[in-house]
Amino acid sequence: MHTPVSQVPLSALFTEARTHKVWEPRDVSDELLAQAFNLAKWGPTSLNCTPARFVFVKSKEAKAKLIPALLGSNVAQVESAPVTVIVAHDEKFYDHLPTLFPALDARPMFASNPALSNETALRNGSLQGAYFIIAARALGLDAGPMSGFDNALVDKTFFAGTSWRSNFLCNVGYGVPDKLFPRGPRLDFVQACKIV
Repeated sequence: MHTPVSQVPLSALFTEARTHKVWEPRDVSDELLAQAFNLAKWGPTSLNCTPARFVFVKSKEAKAKLIPALLGSNVAQVESAPVTVIVAHDEKFYDHLPTLFPALDARPMFASNPALSNETALRNGSLQGAYFIIAARALGLDAGPMSGFDNALVDKTFFAGTSWRSNFLCNVGYGVPDKLFPRGPRLDFVQACKIV
C-alpha cells in the first residue's frame, strides 16, 4: 500500500489536464521525452509484455513524411506541435518475453497464435500509450492524443519491413490554454459503472 497522491498532482494529471491542439513554439528536449518514457514503462501490462513502441517525430523532414497521412485539422496540429509521438506496438513483442517475463516460457503461446499476439499487442500497447500521456503530464508537458490519420500509410512510411504497427498519435509540448475548446462533460459513475 502507498500513500494517496495529493490533490494538486491529481488535478494536473486528470481533472485540470486538457487535450491541446495549439502549441507554444517551445522545444521539448530529447532528455524530457526519455524521462517520460522511463516513467511510463513501469505501468503494468499482461505478462510484462510491454509491446508499445514510440517514435518521436520532431524534425521537419520527419514531419513532412507524416503530414500526408493526416486528416483535416490534424495537419495544423502536427505542424505546430514540437513533437508528435507515433504510439505503436510490436506485433512480435513476444521475442522479448524470455527477458521480460522469465517466470514462464510464454513466447510459444504468442508466436504460434497471431490473433492472440495482435490482440495482446494492441491492448497492452494502448495501455502503455495512456501511461505515456500521464507521465508527460506529470513532467509538466501537455498532450494532444488523436486519431484521424491513415494507419497503413504511417506504417508504410515509418515501419516498413518491421513488425511495428501504429495505434494512435499524440502531440506533446506546451499547449496554449486560451485556444482550448470549452471542456466537455463526462459521464457520471451511475451512467458508466456497475458494481455487481
